[in-house]
Amino acid sequence: MLRTVMLVAGLLMAAGGEVKFREQVLADDLKGAYQVVAADLNRDGRVDLIGLAQYTSDLVWFENPGWQRHVMASGLTWPINLDVYFTGDGARPIVVLASSFSMTPAKSEGRIYVLEPGQDVRQPWQMREIDRLPTSHRIRFADLDGSGHKVAVNAPLAGAKGAPPDYNDRAPLVFYRPGQWRRELISDDFDGVLHGIAIVDWDGDGRQEILTASFEGIRLWKLTTGGKWEQTLIGRGNPSPRPKGGSSDVAVGRLGSRRFIAAIEPWHGNELAIYREVDGRWQRQVIDDSLAVGHALVTADFDGDGKDEIVAGYREKQGRTYLYTAADAEGANWLRRTLDAAMPASACAAADLDGDGRLDLACVGGSLLKIYINQGSGG
Repeated sequence: MLRTVMLVAGLLMAAGGEVKFREQVLADDLKGAYQVVAADLNRDGRVDLIGLAQYTSDLVWFENPGWQRHVMASGLTWPINLDVYFTGDGARPIVVLASSFSMTPAKSEGRIYVLEPGQDVRQPWQMREIDRLPTSHRIRFADLDGSGHKVAVNAPLAGAKGAPPDYNDRAPLVFYRPGQWRRELISDDFDGVLHGIAIVDWDGDGRQEILTASFEGIRLWKLTTGGKWEQTLIGRGNPSPRPKGGSSDVAVGRLGSRRFIAAIEPWHGNELAIYREVDGRWQRQVIDDSLAVGHALVTADFDGDGKDEIVAGYREKQGRTYLYTAADAEGANWLRRTLDAAMPASACAAADLDGDGRLDLACVGGSLLKIYINQGSGG
């Protein structure tokens, strides 16, 4: 794959130069840094950052622009994932958090909490438990019915009776309606590990769908107007037998009018794969096979040219974070550059952090939370 990168490098440089980023470390003590979420928590027009770390009992957020650190919740055990939702008037943030995680389902309580702030979001938030579902692992808010009211989707890693390495049990996919906070089943049709999900309005009808990345590949889940769930297989991912087959993480990007899917494959794998729709079918192409426990994956248009780049990071062998840029309109060839040779990224988030209209990046990994401020192109 690196040979392809070298062949197209000249094409990219001729197109106008690379986007430059200015790095800043916001924290270096987030042991087991696992997720970063961008959201304007204090509603001042600036995007703040939540940093979640697995081996840290405090959940913290960083206030833009000075990046002051605030404790949102304390006394946590193995927090693993969260998402933020703003109430109907947009004035009040609500966080749903998955905690008490273990890779072994029998040891995982999978506690689900709702966190709400008081009058001052800088003070610790109120936290209450709403559910326990073993290996709860991914939380994402989604407007599934186009009503404007989002629900919290919870994707556990595996079924309660599964065990490593094969996890032979059915993993559920569920959601909670804010206010009711009662578990509702989408499907229990995942055989083995369900690792990543992405929320996207796939067909532009105002109703968001769920993309899942699991041992069985990439699937699209859509709630119909009749209230039933339809699923579509996009691709089976890496063809190796479990536990090293299928897909691990998934994101959707655009190259102008063309849509593509980026995926890390197999589970915690070494491949960055691109899926492109050709004649009505999604064709898989591995563009990099050098990752070591790939985990972070984001698509975003950093240079403002209407074409998304890909950020992918891996956690082992000291870890690195890469930026990939398409070298042609179809996305058949990609240029890779090293964004950070010392960031073992577990997760990244793209947002305009400095208010200049350009997308910036935040990543976590190891014990670090870093931001990369977009300085524009030098071309």
